[in-house]
Amino acid sequence: MSPPSVDGIPVPASAELKLAHLLPNACLRATADHRIKLEEAPILAPGKGEVLIHVRATGVCGSDIHFWKTGRIGELVFRGDCILGHEGAGEIIALGEGVTNFEIGDRVAIEPQIPCSNCFNCRNGDYNLCADVKFSGVYPYDGTLQRYKVHSARYIYKLPEAMTYSQAALVEPLSVVLHAVERARIQFGKGCLISGAGPIGLIALEVARASGATPIVISDIAPQRLEFAKKFVPRAKTYLVDTTKTPQENALQIRGLFGETEYEAPPVVLECTGVESSVVTACFAARRSGQVMVVGVGREIMNNIPFMHVSLAEIDLTFINRYHDTWPAGIAAMTSGVINLDMLITHTFPLERAVEALTLASDVKNGSIKVHITDEL
Repeated sequence: MSPPSVDGIPVPASAELKLAHLLPNACLRATADHRIKLEEAPILAPGKGEVLIHVRATGVCGSDIHFWKTGRIGELVFRGDCILGHEGAGEIIALGEGVTNFEIGDRVAIEPQIPCSNCFNCRNGDYNLCADVKFSGVYPYDGTLQRYKVHSARYIYKLPEAMTYSQAALVEPLSVVLHAVERARIQFGKGCLISGAGPIGLIALEVARASGATPIVISDIAPQRLEFAKKFVPRAKTYLVDTTKTPQENALQIRGLFGETEYEAPPVVLECTGVESSVVTACFAARRSGQVMVVGVGREIMNNIPFMHVSLAEIDLTFINRYHDTWPAGIAAMTSGVINLDMLITHTFPLERAVEALTLASDVKNGSIKVHITDEL
């Protein structure tokens, strides 16, 4: 077998790739002392079963900002510098040994998790639950906010010709929602409440619409986010959460948007904030025998979950951890027109302005929904 090459130039087997025609590998790192900095990273050669990707678009996720600001999400702790980013897409520029199902120049979406493939969860198909997963942008595994990234060829997906890199980068947050909907009991012609009008909540809104749920209500504490939601899915009803009211009082108002009877209360709530008060509101808003699917990432411990209400009403309080086997479905749904997420991309920055991009995305007052960082050189 001939050695891997880029444009006919052999790729060395060493850990660092040295090709004269490649640009410096600009990257955005978060530090353990809560700073972000744009600097240059080495260009690594792809190993066996890997490819080298020129990352063309990466979406900024709330978790990127959380890692920057706090250094941790639950058990995931930044103990040193790490390149952020996990919502990525790009172009293959080098092939590692044994990669035969891709070619240089292929445009691909990147699934950012690389599980061990050997544990019980991996063998059982629940590879998103692998305890030894290598997840891009989570310390110590560098993410997609760099110009050139090595990634497993097993977890990339070819793009249809009509799909842009920015659309492909949206498949990752879409995958979060697809996994939640797969586990939730959304039904055609029945109601659904979506708590939170951030990017994940808005994607959930569009997926619920495409699934035939009706009526659909989306709630948030920010009026501008609800205004955006109404433009995004016009038939959705909106509810501005009153922070001076209790979760029970807000839930009662939300239920009124569905109808007057217990049966008309939402059988499914997709809770997309992870905020404790919102989870509690969701529990009171769901109808008896309903389901609250917690999609958002929250505090390690929540002390105020209404245990007996959930118990006596037989409400299923369920959760997700990322996704599995969602990229083909997400790509198909987007390219066939089943859903359209283009409107969510409100700001785009070049890679050289990545610090500015994260800074803007970190403050909801700036009006961003989904910020993308691109490298179209």
